[in-house]
Amino acid sequence: MNPISNLIDKINSQQLWDREIELERNEYLKVKGSIDTNIYLVKSGSLRIFVVDEFEEHTIRFGYKDNLIASLDSFLNEKPSDFYIQALKRTHVKIINKKKYKSFIESSSENKEIWLSILESFVLQQMERERDILTSSPIERYKRVLERSPQLFQEVPNKYIASYLRMTPETLSRIKKS
Repeated sequence: MNPISNLIDKINSQQLWDREIELERNEYLKVKGSIDTNIYLVKSGSLRIFVVDEFEEHTIRFGYKDNLIASLDSFLNEKPSDFYIQALKRTHVKIINKKKYKSFIESSSENKEIWLSILESFVLQQMERERDILTSSPIERYKRVLERSPQLFQEVPNKYIASYLRMTPETLSRIKKS
């Protein structure tokens, strides 16, 4: 079983979610400079995590139905983060706070193993993405993301996918047509 699905099932069975919220399209779940020590389960809709430099926004991750999403740096170190989390459409999320989540993870060796597996997978995904951005052509990046996450193209507008792939929306459009 997928470790994330397994973890979500366990949290659901113990009814550990603190609350649920609805976000409207373009509404922020988290803004730069804030501390956010929650983990979110996307029940419907989609979100993006991004940073802003002096010239543009850079999308670094997405979350959609049945995904967990967090400002992981702020969750781990409890300090303000440079990340924004924004709803791309009307989005419903469940929330669990860090204290309750840590207590749940530490309650069994199985839970610790699942969490470690999720973190390892996340690190490997980030390393693969960084390598792709540095060494792969735009077409190769597009093909890898399409293979890894075909649902992304149904859930997320092209301009954000293009940002994630480090290309212009026009380049993404040309690649998709070819």
